[in-house]
Amino acid sequence: MLPTQALPEILPSNPLVLAAEWLAEATRRADQPNPNAMVLATCDTAGQPAARVVLCKEIQPEPGLLRFYTNYESRKGRELTAHPRAAVVFHWDHLHRQVRVEGRVRRTTAEDSDQYFASRHRESQLGAHTSLQSQPVESRAHLRQRLDDVIARFAGKDVPRPAHWGGFELWAETVELWVEGAARLHDRARWTRRIEDGTDGPRVASPWSATRLHP
Repeated sequence: MLPTQALPEILPSNPLVLAAEWLAEATRRADQPNPNAMVLATCDTAGQPAARVVLCKEIQPEPGLLRFYTNYESRKGRELTAHPRAAVVFHWDHLHRQVRVEGRVRRTTAEDSDQYFASRHRESQLGAHTSLQSQPVESRAHLRQRLDDVIARFAGKDVPRPAHWGGFELWAETVELWVEGAARLHDRARWTRRIEDGTDGPRVASPWSATRLHP
């Protein structure tokens, strides 16, 4: 039996406020190891899509963006640089909720990436220097040797952020919220707005417009 829940009858003016509340609730409940896990879909210049799971580190309802971090030289990093648009999906099966977001992507500032990198566990910092993400590796032993070399290089020192690692911001143009319903009559709504290129990056060009959808 599904719990009695639904989207508000009057849809909120900003869907990312509710999305952030859902993420916070999933984090508090801790019913799954990584409640901030989201599927990130990118596309290369030939139109070939790819998807993988990354961790969302922040939802900012204003100005309306999501933030995540990765290796800029990985496949997703290269595709986001060459074709800066993406889609993400959160699905909390135990909460019967889903969030989809599509929009424009840009790199975060170096200062933001430095700050987040400094907050990571040392093992994760060392791993960022070790891995040539998405590149072939001859063996696990070779990868372990690379890690040993990095550990030796930074022994007794702070680990700086490598230039090839940092954050991305997904500026939402479309958000869809979904609540599972009985008899597959799910409650589903979509919000859209325009984002334009500004002098210093994306800028919000229109307010959100909401529409309820058939499931």
